[in-house]
Amino acid sequence: MRSGGVAEVIDLSSDDDEESLPFPSTSSVTVAPSSARDVKPYELADVKPLLYPIQPPGCYALVPVKDEDPVPLPLAAEAPRVLPPPRLCRQFWKSGEYVVARRNPDADAPGGRNRLRINPKFLHSNATSHKWAFGAIAELLDNAIDEVNNGATFVRVNKFTNPRDGSPSLLVQDDGGGMDPDALRCCMSFGFSDKQSDAFIGQYGNGFKTSTMRLGADVIVFTQNQKNWTPTRSIGLLSYTFLMETGCDDVLVPTVDYQYDLTTASYTQLLRHNQKLFSSNLAILSKWSPFASEAELLKQFDDIGEHGTKIIVFNLWFNDDGDMELDFNSDKKDILITGAQKKVKTNKHEKLVTQDYIANRLRYSLRAYASILYLRVPDSFRIILRGKDVEPHNVVNDLLYRECVLYKPQIAGLPELSIVTTIGFVKGAPDTDVQGFNVYHKNRLITPFWKVASNSYGKGRGVVGILDASFIKPTHDKQDFEKSVLHQRLENRLKEMTYEYWGLHCHRLGYDNKSLPKASRALYRAKQTGAGSSPASVPHQLLTADVPTSSCVQSSMRQKRNFDALGVISDINNHQTKHRDVIQRKRFHEYKTLTLENDKLRDECLQYEESEKQLVEKVLLSSVQVK
Repeated sequence: MRSGGVAEVIDLSSDDDEESLPFPSTSSVTVAPSSARDVKPYELADVKPLLYPIQPPGCYALVPVKDEDPVPLPLAAEAPRVLPPPRLCRQFWKSGEYVVARRNPDADAPGGRNRLRINPKFLHSNATSHKWAFGAIAELLDNAIDEVNNGATFVRVNKFTNPRDGSPSLLVQDDGGGMDPDALRCCMSFGFSDKQSDAFIGQYGNGFKTSTMRLGADVIVFTQNQKNWTPTRSIGLLSYTFLMETGCDDVLVPTVDYQYDLTTASYTQLLRHNQKLFSSNLAILSKWSPFASEAELLKQFDDIGEHGTKIIVFNLWFNDDGDMELDFNSDKKDILITGAQKKVKTNKHEKLVTQDYIANRLRYSLRAYASILYLRVPDSFRIILRGKDVEPHNVVNDLLYRECVLYKPQIAGLPELSIVTTIGFVKGAPDTDVQGFNVYHKNRLITPFWKVASNSYGKGRGVVGILDASFIKPTHDKQDFEKSVLHQRLENRLKEMTYEYWGLHCHRLGYDNKSLPKASRALYRAKQTGAGSSPASVPHQLLTADVPTSSCVQSSMRQKRNFDALGVISDINNHQTKHRDVIQRKRFHEYKTLTLENDKLRDECLQYEESEKQLVEKVLLSSVQVK
């Protein structure tokens, strides 16, 4: 899960320079050593680099994807001291209060470097751009999908049990190229990204921070990389809990690195500055992460393989009711949003069908959301959720009477674009009360079932469309588009498209389309009655469809409507009504002509088939007579 290339990083990583930590050098930093007393950072300065035997490069065995939950690591013989519960509020929307305990004494020192400093409270306020937890998880999936360019074949999303307290955490792991030490620091910083081409989904260099901090208070990253044929391992911790408990006035990210030593066939500590700073970072990692020692931290690389990245988000947020926002227990093969699944007890077929359709399930089921998150998933790539592959769901296959509509947005200074929109009635309509457009950007779903046509008389019911609108910029949380002129034009065109399609095809579902000629309406009513497929669940007023065409949809949407004694809608503006009727009669006259021509050709085909049968019989009879 790469976030960017080598670049000068803003001082978010505490091992990039020898500035003071959020506490004086004489303060103690608690770890879980073999002795009972706490270890202070300056006392770790003489620790020698540790060696960890490992196979030489090229001799790795790729680890198969495990189906079961990761097994918690066994603790040392002497159990590490359990951390006291943090003062941090565990409800995300109430956890933004932050008090700086002390200022960094070197921040305003004469001759100090001018640099951008970031208050830790920004981590929380930055994460509020994600209003939906699944939107945050999607950001992490995007990073894994982007790694397909570096050979990634899977991303695994699973529950991870925190070995310190047994609480559930979120695990996201891929087998992409991984990150070298500089790339990890870019990932942990703000705004660094080398994803500028159309081959990547991400582009802002902010998704990792917003998504992980939206899901939980803390995240630890393990990444292994083989850039320049020199294997490296890096561990970084972005911890809101650590920053709040220590009262930091700046965002510090403790990070440690290891490099493969060819002479010893082992990984050794990679010192970017000195041993003292490395040991201080390691002490912070051992105290504030789920892993209490360096050995436990390095053991997390055992199932990564030659390259890849593992992300563990822990201290997950609670909702306003005090329940964990992510539900791992209700479905062992899925992750749900607690309290979002609201099933209505009803015997009505219409509501039951609508409840079970993916447009409703994606609101609370990560498996449903992930199945439509990408328009096309590479054949070689797997999304594995709780040990089971996510099967892609192509909404196009759910559509009846499909049509493809070409839309050409006008963008100044750019060549003309052609956007193909697939539109149709969703299967089960009109009982399935779903409508709207799935709009993608660079293959990534931005707005699921975007309801552009709002009409209380049922027009547009069941009409669903799919398109990729990569010409519009999405918002930072990738759950909506920027409200630009292009976006407004697209919304208007999709609204017209909905009404046009409805006006041409609503009679196929049993609606009485008043725009059709009387003979055609009677024919379709007879067919529906004979087939027994008239939508009995649809109210009477929905069975009379009087739909404007695209040429006058905007003006007719603004007209006031009233009802006559029979409940039929009539427009006040007679001039516009006549203009509309002329256009509709013209369009449906063409439709009728094509229908009659089609029937004529079908009759001719039947005659030819009958003639062919007669000729075959004559040939057989002649053969018998000859014998």
